[in-house]
Amino acid sequence: MNLNLTPGAEGLRAQLFHIIFESDTPGAKAFDIALIGAILLSVAVILLGSIEIYAERYGPIFFYIEWALTILFSLELLVRIYCLERPLLYLKSFYGIVDLIAILPTWLVLLVPGAHGLVIVRLLRVLRIFRILRLMEFVGEASLLLDALKRSLRQILLFFSAIFMVVTLFAALMYTIESPEAGFTSIPMSMYWAIVSMTTVGYGDIVPATALGKAITMILMLLGYSIIAVPTGVFSAQVIRSIREDRYSEEACPGCGHDRHDKKARYCLRCGTWLDEDSEDPRKKDENQDASSD
Repeated sequence: MNLNLTPGAEGLRAQLFHIIFESDTPGAKAFDIALIGAILLSVAVILLGSIEIYAERYGPIFFYIEWALTILFSLELLVRIYCLERPLLYLKSFYGIVDLIAILPTWLVLLVPGAHGLVIVRLLRVLRIFRILRLMEFVGEASLLLDALKRSLRQILLFFSAIFMVVTLFAALMYTIESPEAGFTSIPMSMYWAIVSMTTVGYGDIVPATALGKAITMILMLLGYSIIAVPTGVFSAQVIRSIREDRYSEEACPGCGHDRHDKKARYCLRCGTWLDEDSEDPRKKDENQDASSD
């Protein structure tokens, strides 16, 4: 995610910018490592603090660590804003919003009495590691998956519509066959049983009591095994298609008509014909130069 951020001025602000927003110097790498450690420590404190036995035993320690890290992250954000030429551009970006979310819940606890429940939002601090590790470079792969999901959306919706009809039919059938004492008190409750059975989860809270009901349950489970892989196959096919379109060009070779070339290919894989019709084949230039030299 390139925001075209620039330092505010030469001198201290530029030096801070290179340390905080870049990673090609020893100082910048040390800063990134220290920030990763602080983020992981903060997340660990939040997770351990949610366990009652640890909260009772180490609650005050967690409290002081959390506030120390919050103050540290607040100072870091202030330094980020200080060293930028256009700080509002950064604050409106994805990374800027994550940085604000990382510190605001803790400060709101002091200002707003009922804001204690927002403290769990601090777990979003782990998203800051995406920037440090430069994982957003893989946004192309993410867009590839989103494109495949959009293409397969209609097939998946059609599949789930069919599943919903099957679940409704089986639920109505079991509601008619089984008694309320077995757990089939209504058709919606029977639909819950049908979904649990079809997905082969089998919680066991609703179990058919009659032989016919058990037989229908077996049929539903076998049906679930046979269709559970359908959306996965549809999505996988669209992913493969998106990969091919992203990698291969649809333009046919002017020499042999082959249309499965890598987008970066200069010559046809089959016949060796120059593929870029808007420019001249460099081999012809070399042949012309050799002919003129002779």
